[in-house]
Amino acid sequence: MPSMVIRSFAYDPASRSLDVDFVSGRRYRYADVPEDVAQAFRSAFAKGRFFNTHIRDNFAVRELELESDDPAEEWGAEWA
Repeated sequence: MPSMVIRSFAYDPASRSLDVDFVSGRRYRYADVPEDVAQAFRSAFAKGRFFNTHIRDNFAVRELELESDDPAEEWGAEWA
């Protein structure tokens, strides 16, 4: 089922980072997300519900700038 809040997401297993793009235009990177959590998120029927229960408030997060194409710049800020 398409989410009304989450536009898209991408997981990088090498860095264990999960990038989530919201329909609001905001973009966040969640750190140290286990691959099984990312796979369960991908498979979840209700993405927003899964995100709120298993990801939001459970992993360090920082907002990403949409204009930045350099991942090194994105990682420069501290994790929340």
